[in-house]
Amino acid sequence: MSQERGWHRGLAAWLMLTPAVALARGQDALEEPMNVVVLVSDDQRWDSLGAAGNDVIRTPRLDKLAEQGVHFTDAFVTTSICMSSRASILTGQLTSRHGITRFNRKIEPDAFSETYPAVLRQAGYWTGFVGKYGVGDVRQEDFDFARSYERQHWMQDSDGQRIHVTERNARDSIEFLRERPKNQPFLLSVSYFAPHAQDGHPRQYLPQDWSAEFYEGVRIRPTPKGEEHFRALPEFLQQKNNVARIRYYWRFDTPERYQDYMTRYYRLITEMDEAVGRLVDELKSQGVYENTLIVFIGDNGYFQGDRLLAGKWYPYEESIRVPMIVHDPRLPADRRGVKVDEITLNIDIAPTVIKAVGLSVPESVQGKDLSPLYLADRTPEWRDEFLYEHPTMASKERIPGSRALVRKDMKYVRWPDWDYEQLFDLQADPTEKYNLVDDPNYADVLETMQQRMQTLCEEQK
Repeated sequence: MSQERGWHRGLAAWLMLTPAVALARGQDALEEPMNVVVLVSDDQRWDSLGAAGNDVIRTPRLDKLAEQGVHFTDAFVTTSICMSSRASILTGQLTSRHGITRFNRKIEPDAFSETYPAVLRQAGYWTGFVGKYGVGDVRQEDFDFARSYERQHWMQDSDGQRIHVTERNARDSIEFLRERPKNQPFLLSVSYFAPHAQDGHPRQYLPQDWSAEFYEGVRIRPTPKGEEHFRALPEFLQQKNNVARIRYYWRFDTPERYQDYMTRYYRLITEMDEAVGRLVDELKSQGVYENTLIVFIGDNGYFQGDRLLAGKWYPYEESIRVPMIVHDPRLPADRRGVKVDEITLNIDIAPTVIKAVGLSVPESVQGKDLSPLYLADRTPEWRDEFLYEHPTMASKERIPGSRALVRKDMKYVRWPDWDYEQLFDLQADPTEKYNLVDDPNYADVLETMQQRMQTLCEEQK
């Protein structure tokens, strides 16, 4: 689209959006519509963040966003693999509805028209995407600005110079902000490849040199979920041909390798944090930071050697719980820095973004607008459970499929490929070690959760 057409689209959008935005903010006067930035990290679990209490990792800029915004401490993904989770973030739908269950499968144009980027673009937003798309190849026609790349930490830039993927994320994000039409509201989605491993490389995690100084002399505490938690896993997850076991031997199988690779993993997060900081600084320099909704979320969690596993895929906390931070200009000063411990999900991002700018959420969206959790004077009625689902990948031996019904106090897991069940009392056993399926004291709870999962599976399609 030409700049001239973009100008007319932006003017029309401003005239349409500002009354809705003013109403959403409780203001009588018209003002410019809110801008939006959505940031997604890759394989970063909830506690790999300073704001979550991690005293080793260095994430000052994300911690500052949490301090100035809202930190959702119990955020989860509904499928813990990149392409499915990223499709859920875009669409606000569970995997069973959006159907992205394998790599390189695209969201079809009709379905994409109801994603948050498409809804905002149709309303006049100048939209950009930078980084790992994860849902096939990005269609250039779906965004006004699109730079998509992934799978390796080091690459060549347009001038043939060696550049790290996170540095490229930072530069492309800033380029979008500087070159965007200044008469239109904007939406920028940045999907960092960090801290995902480069699976085919012998060192796995390949950070930039400058981040090394922050971890000199640092020792990362080994996971407390070791051999006993491994032996408590279903037997099919203990086999050496299971992908989570294969990658454990790549990354974490000795104390020395654990320290080396975890340090490198943390350095990649620190580098991403610096890139987020540069983006925020650019928003401030342009005078739009206080009119920009910023959402940060991980696409899935990560087994950092926990249970003698690596990767994600399975419905244990390490894999499904992620960091989530929202900086919302509507947030009153006395509520900045609030922590929300309600169950929040990756499918909540799309409706939160769409509602924040005053637009109608498509009926296909299954998530919920998060803003009532932090803008309201009292906590609204909210979900007390959610359905987790994961497809079988390659084979049932390598990555078996699973479903889980997750509540604050209980978790029920079913592995349909193996006709195997698990039940965990999360109050008595927060590390999910003891399977209570055969415990007669939990027979009624088991039956209730089995029936509830069946109901949810039927409802979500």
